Amino acid sequence: MSKKKNDFDVLLMQQRIDEGILLAQRRLLNRGLHDGLSFIVCQGGRVREVPASEIKW
Repeated sequence: MSKKKNDFDVLLMQQRIDEGILLAQRRLLNRGLHDGLSFIVCQGGRVREVPASEIKW
């Protein structure tokens, strides 16, 4: 019984962490869109600058 509860607690905590990460990403993108910023990202092993307006959510 204890292991099932512990597994559930771990899954619930992971879900909350994932939701927090998605919320932070949305806020960052919204700020970039509002302020006309661009982001430095790594795509396909290459580092490049991407305007916030080109990022599809």
